[in-house]
Amino acid sequence: MATEFKLPDLGEGVEEGEVARLLVSVGDRIEKEHPVLELETDKALVEVPSTVAGTVASIAVKEGDRVLSGSVLITVDAAAGEAASAPEPTAKAAPVAAAEEPTPEAPASPPEAKASPAPAKPAAPEDGAAIPAGPATRRFARELGIDLSRVQGSGPGGRIVKEDVEAFVKSSIQGGGASPGSAPQPVELPDFGKWGEVELLPMRGVRRKIAQNLSTAWSQIPHVTQFDQADVTDLEAFRQRHKAAAEEAGGKLTPTVLILKAVLTALKAFPQFNASLDMENESVILKKYYNIGIAVDTDRGLLVPVVRDVDRKDLFELAADLSGIAERTRTGKVDLKDLQGGTFTISNLGSIGGTAFSPIVNHPEVAILGIAKSREEAVVRNGRIEARLMMPLCLSYDHRVIDGADGARFTQKLVQSLENPERMLLGG
Repeated sequence: MATEFKLPDLGEGVEEGEVARLLVSVGDRIEKEHPVLELETDKALVEVPSTVAGTVASIAVKEGDRVLSGSVLITVDAAAGEAASAPEPTAKAAPVAAAEEPTPEAPASPPEAKASPAPAKPAAPEDGAAIPAGPATRRFARELGIDLSRVQGSGPGGRIVKEDVEAFVKSSIQGGGASPGSAPQPVELPDFGKWGEVELLPMRGVRRKIAQNLSTAWSQIPHVTQFDQADVTDLEAFRQRHKAAAEEAGGKLTPTVLILKAVLTALKAFPQFNASLDMENESVILKKYYNIGIAVDTDRGLLVPVVRDVDRKDLFELAADLSGIAERTRTGKVDLKDLQGGTFTISNLGSIGGTAFSPIVNHPEVAILGIAKSREEAVVRNGRIEARLMMPLCLSYDHRVIDGADGARFTQKLVQSLENPERMLLGG
């Protein structure tokens, strides 16, 4: 009996992915939980296990295809008595090393978004019927100020996907009816090949999502960046004294761990930084939990895993948590849930270099802290010139929620905490 295996639900807010690597071929015998393919989603590389056993009769997708939840992946001639009946599991993260990433070949042209009809409003759903669209698509439309009842869906059963919203916006702009707050449209580029050799690298999976998210954040959020610096001479001495104990507890006492504690102190003092702006309901959502994202540089792009409940963990617990989640992120083993639910983000470039930078707020958060490379500088203290280790702080925030004076107060609170580590850790 032939059984179709469809892409299972990948988790809240994740509706589609790109086939990175097929793990089966026609004629292969597979069992339940046998990995079928690796799928690169907006957030991570996941391995999709089969829920049916039998022989692979056909494969409906190829590497590079973008597939939606519910799409048929393979057809299996199921073994007798083994027809799929078990519930479809959530896809698990695949332990794929960077070296195993498929090298992008000549880029296949991504499927063009289906042309949306002119922005004349179609008939509204009768009796308040729900509009078929997933959470991520609804959030995307809300960010652009788009009424989904005006968008025609191209997915299964008329389901509205992101491409439909993008096509609607494009159609509106071409017709002179661009919605307020919509993201800027791409500018037509010249033929660069006329002047020399070029290479076209496709934006796949995570990189494409990074571009989309940053475009949305930059177009939607009026950014201000506040610069300051902290004397971390005593902080570094504290770190050196306690890093061996942290390693015995299973973690590494990096500067970022101590910065986590300093940020927590500042967030408690200034709760508007631990918030999101709801323009639709004209309100600010203050979050009573502290899940801090840490930007991690990976071979697949910049990912932001989240260290949860920072206020409930001591220094060594945070060190172990951060070491573990950073390693899983770099090796492709991070779970989708580890990349969701952040309330504030830290981007630490200190190990690379630079004197300062302007980080872009990680929407829908309202603030992000950037850390540049600490350097010894000549500082006047008590009338004497001393060599002190100075850490540059770069705080970007949403000016609709946070005033400049509060931005300065926030960085000053950070400075106080970083310059007095014992007092910070004792709750001062």
